[in-house]
Amino acid sequence: MCGIVGYCGPKRVVPVILEGLRRLEYRGYDSAGIVYLEEGKLVKHRAKGKLAALESIIGDAIIAPANIGLGHTRWATHGAPTTENAHPHSDCTGELVVVHNGIIENYHSLRTELIAKGHKFTSETDTEVLAHLIEENLDGDLFKAVKKAISLIEGSYAIGVLWAKEPNTLIAVRNQSPLVLGVSAEDGTFLASDIPALLPYTNRVIFLEDMEIAVLTEKEQKIFSLETGKAVEKEIQTITWNSAMAEKAGYKHFMLKEIFEQPQAITNTVSGRVNPETGIVDLPEIKLSEADIAQIDRIVFVACGTSWHSALVAKYWIEKYAHIPVEVDIASEFRYRHLLINERVLTITLSQSGETADTLAGLRIAKNLGSKVVTICNVVGSTMTREAHGTIYTHAGPEIGVASTKAFTSQLAAIFLLTLYLGQKKGTLSAEQGKQFGKDLIGIAGVIDSELERIKEDMEQLIETYYDSRDFLFIGRGANYPIALEGALKLKEISYIHAEGYASGELKHGPIALIDKEMPILGLVPQDDVYQKSISNLEEIKARQGRIILIGTEGDTHLKTITDDVIYLPRVADDMNPILYTIPAQLLAYAIATRRGCDVDQPRNLAKSVTVE
Repeated sequence: MCGIVGYCGPKRVVPVILEGLRRLEYRGYDSAGIVYLEEGKLVKHRAKGKLAALESIIGDAIIAPANIGLGHTRWATHGAPTTENAHPHSDCTGELVVVHNGIIENYHSLRTELIAKGHKFTSETDTEVLAHLIEENLDGDLFKAVKKAISLIEGSYAIGVLWAKEPNTLIAVRNQSPLVLGVSAEDGTFLASDIPALLPYTNRVIFLEDMEIAVLTEKEQKIFSLETGKAVEKEIQTITWNSAMAEKAGYKHFMLKEIFEQPQAITNTVSGRVNPETGIVDLPEIKLSEADIAQIDRIVFVACGTSWHSALVAKYWIEKYAHIPVEVDIASEFRYRHLLINERVLTITLSQSGETADTLAGLRIAKNLGSKVVTICNVVGSTMTREAHGTIYTHAGPEIGVASTKAFTSQLAAIFLLTLYLGQKKGTLSAEQGKQFGKDLIGIAGVIDSELERIKEDMEQLIETYYDSRDFLFIGRGANYPIALEGALKLKEISYIHAEGYASGELKHGPIALIDKEMPILGLVPQDDVYQKSISNLEEIKARQGRIILIGTEGDTHLKTITDDVIYLPRVADDMNPILYTIPAQLLAYAIATRRGCDVDQPRNLAKSVTVE
């Protein structure tokens, strides 16, 4: 959730830190701070609110002749979002500072002990305990003091430490919270909680693992295991993203840019993995042998939020075409259940970032129970991709908007590839089916590309009578039911309208009591094998004077007899409807949110990558 940036090198540090923090704004935050070493003294600036508030305080200090420092954006957990609680936090001397992501679970008892020893606390945060704990153990060697302090804490953490008396050194520690180092021969060394902060300066990175500590100077980075004390050789990875991919490129919001990037993201995910002539799918990175696939009795998907919705679609596809039973679990519940998982269960985790705390915990539990684990992820080198047995990368590029769009449709494309792959390996799909389905998947990107601008314009006109609604229902059947859930999530995330998604057939089991002439309902009604059932549900809504918006198939004139508010989409193969029908649901949410003046890219209370429980 929070963002960390650190730098040591020849550049002026303040602009480097601020630019890095700006590229981490998507993670969600409510205060920000920076510290740098100038003429042997630490200079610290902190502010409640957005980066603009911090920049106004910094003023002319942006050109300070300083070359080492740390920055942080905080999403409040322990203590309100105030200037006093903003990072960095100092020790009693003011010569040592700490930034921290995560939660120190035993901070209360440590704080009590430190106060008894004379330490003075100035914030309500768990993080400040770290600064004082390092101070308590500091005897001329920062590295040893940090190691000792870490041995005394419990919880998750990504930490950056700077001490005025070691003016050319940053210390970084990671455990269950992401931290990545940036490497540049010309520009020095970098530290960040996510890759986009590094992209203006380098695409060469080192991912820290849990219980690793790094010592950064301008010329090098040394990494050690906290458990063994030994030096660790780490591979420098080259990231294919570039800084331009994390810019708005003329769009008003990152979210809108990312909605319009979906055709390319889907194409990138599919390209090279399915033969357009034969439909044969090749997924070597999944690392499942034919024997592994043959012994699968059941597949368990583990995910959160939007990724959970894509997993729900997977259940429909995989059971239909690969004939394997599928369970779908919300990760935060999965990790606390009594799990009936063994070596005959394939676990699939889904995460845009590859760092989602609950999903990562589920991955580890499944592995410990003997399950093979495959992760579907957008970030190369993320923790989940390193810890899973196999991967399917989605190749959507950096997604900056908090409300996920292109990551979701790319996940759907990857899941359909997986469905075809499993069906082909198990012999449940014929060659002709595989060929046709492969063409359908390759072709859906072009269909979306041709319709995006038109759908956006239609939606902007349609929402004028709906944007001030207090509540919304989204309904769908079959594989479009998860798209109703996703559409409702998008609307509530960015417009703050209460919205719920339902399977159409569930309305009569309770939710229909909500329907009156004030209640808007969006129905997803492609002409598929459950079309007539969907129409019956809509007639029930119309009879109760519900305000209806319909998304349906071009040429379906019957929809206009139910409501005047219809958005038509091209006819595609039924299995591609979940991908296609996601687009108007996203654009509805975007149009309503912008009409209401909401902060689309950084909705209140939300963070992009949820790295705490």
